[in-house]
Amino acid sequence: MLSVTPIPALSDNYIWLLRQDVSHGVCIVDPGEAAPVIDLLERESLTLETILITHHHPDHTDGLDELIKRYSPRVIGPDNPSIKGISDPVGEGDEIRVMGRLFEVMATPGHTLDHISFFTAGIPPLLFCGDTLFCAGCGRLFEGTPEQMHAALKRFATLPEDTLVFAGHEYTQANLRFAREADPENEDVKYALQECDKARSLERPTLPSTIGRELNINPYLRLSSSSVRQAAGNEGPTDDDLATFTTLREWKNRF
Repeated sequence: MLSVTPIPALSDNYIWLLRQDVSHGVCIVDPGEAAPVIDLLERESLTLETILITHHHPDHTDGLDELIKRYSPRVIGPDNPSIKGISDPVGEGDEIRVMGRLFEVMATPGHTLDHISFFTAGIPPLLFCGDTLFCAGCGRLFEGTPEQMHAALKRFATLPEDTLVFAGHEYTQANLRFAREADPENEDVKYALQECDKARSLERPTLPSTIGRELNINPYLRLSSSSVRQAAGNEGPTDDDLATFTTLREWKNRF
């Protein structure tokens, strides 16, 4: 059985740790810093075998050097020379086996041009999507285009609804507050915000989400909704789904 554990890092990052119940070998995703990873590994006598990287931003890669020197893991990530330490560069359509599960590599540019995500269709399905899809939100467009991010999110929307979504940040509360404005008729958003506020008051993670849940509460996956279109229409063009996405993302930037 594969389990996934969040390792809080920096101010609001999650480094995800994957492990098999019968093994001491583990995999981590996007180590923005090394110290919390080392603390957990040493405390639980675990061996770091593999690291997955979704994109080049420092808050997802700054722990690499120290972890590589200490544990010599396999490092799988984008084919981007600026990320020092990648041993296995991968891209769209590649398949990798990690912790006994076969993962598909998906090119998901938008937040950055090199962004990739990792999906496994096992039981349950798992998606490690870095800064592309968040609970009730999506990543800021630092390098890519609205077209690229919109395409990536549409692709995620076709995954099984029980897919567990492991995003790179604890942004749920802020995203739901925006979703409440961007999708004001959506009762699911209002309930989700109440649950999120309760979880955060107890310092509990709000992740993982699921694709099914995101289809109900994430305005970037609900672009054809009359509630979203009407709210976004007060901020900019909503002629089609792409225009609505672009308006929503720009609105969120200044929200």
